[in-house]
Amino acid sequence: MATQASDFQSLSRRYTADKGFRAFIQKGLSGYYKKRDENKANFQDWQGARDLAAETKYEAVNHLDKYLLEFEEKITERGAKVFWAPNAEAAREYILKVAKENGVRSIIKSKTMTSEEIHLNDALEKEGFGVFESDLGEYIVQLRKEAPFHLVFPAMHLTRGQISDLFQKELGSEATDEPEKLTMIAREVMRRKYCEADMGISGTNFAVAETGMISITENEGNARLTTSLPKIHVALLGIEKVLPKLEDLSLFLPMLATAGAGQTMTCYNTMYAGPRQPGEPDGPEQMHVVLLDNRRTELLADAEQRDALGCIRCGACLNVCPIFKNVGGYSYGTTYGGPIGSVITPHLRGLKDWKHLSAASSLCGACTEACPVKIDLHHHLLQNRRNGAKDSPNPAEKVAFGGFSLMMGRPALYRFAARLGRIFQPLQTLANGTILDPLRAWTGTRKFPALAPKSFHDQWKKDRGGRK
Repeated sequence: MATQASDFQSLSRRYTADKGFRAFIQKGLSGYYKKRDENKANFQDWQGARDLAAETKYEAVNHLDKYLLEFEEKITERGAKVFWAPNAEAAREYILKVAKENGVRSIIKSKTMTSEEIHLNDALEKEGFGVFESDLGEYIVQLRKEAPFHLVFPAMHLTRGQISDLFQKELGSEATDEPEKLTMIAREVMRRKYCEADMGISGTNFAVAETGMISITENEGNARLTTSLPKIHVALLGIEKVLPKLEDLSLFLPMLATAGAGQTMTCYNTMYAGPRQPGEPDGPEQMHVVLLDNRRTELLADAEQRDALGCIRCGACLNVCPIFKNVGGYSYGTTYGGPIGSVITPHLRGLKDWKHLSAASSLCGACTEACPVKIDLHHHLLQNRRNGAKDSPNPAEKVAFGGFSLMMGRPALYRFAARLGRIFQPLQTLANGTILDPLRAWTGTRKFPALAPKSFHDQWKKDRGGRK
């Protein structure tokens, strides 16, 4: 029976065997590295900025009870309705209820990974609502009936030719490989959807407790239209997105742009503080804010790993991860891929079924070094491995390591096992990687190291004339 781990192994083998795919992903990221480093140099002290960002998120995460209530109080005063969703089901049901009570027919969405986490599109479409993604990358993968490939670049795995073929098939457009023309094809479709939509659903980059505002940062302007033209705006955010003060954005907005996309600043940075106020000419009539827990408080209760809640979803750790760059985003089989996904997914979706993600790591530490808020990612991967071994130990591994421990504590037994190993090594070499090889899980992709003809102990005795 297929498991999450077996699916990961199957997909990762397929993607790593595709050298063209790997080269395409790595070429795409090479430009990002150059621009990221240029913009990091624009900070007076990038490491100092990371320290301050980590301290700010530490303060926010460790006092969520205080800052979330402050945020709710301030935004409610201006007419927004706040719903506390303990899980994905509750969040979906609330949004469906709002849509049904207001006679919504068409829904437009801006980019929100949190909606992917709770499978919101599927739930809305099953109830008969038309749902359209307005972010270009999200719209492309929606047409392909795929999930986003990357936290920041949803369609980074597709060539311009593939996108052109998709638009020809789904939209009846002419073939082109010019990015501007491809963008205009999608824009022509989306402009109509904005005007037709009764509800706009957005994500949130940050929620400011001090002022009761949500902050959305984007490059296309689609979120502004999504939140302003429809009569109802629903903002969906994980409870960890809160920041204590408005001035914190002066650090986090440029840091998110630099770490996430190699930019000085994203093109559009907008604050939303509630529905249209009396005397205002535009904006939604209703604003609903859905604060999603979905097992985040369980991660908060883990003092060892709660700093993972400080993630600002910049995707920097994915961009530098040697595993992600070779196996791709879809191999992970979950909303959040790469190192941060491997850390938090076992918390959000269950350790037993998702512990394999933490083993899909080189533990090189590049993710921790890249993280703008200094999450200790590679150590958390090790901690997940430890927790997974404790939670659901592998019987074969338990026997193997039990035998290893027994052997290593008894020198005579160790020397006997070493002699047997030298005797049977030629047979193992012949069976290497085949079904007859008891070590094939390891030797399937590498050769077992050859044992020395003589042990150090035997050589020592020989050189000293039999004396120990």
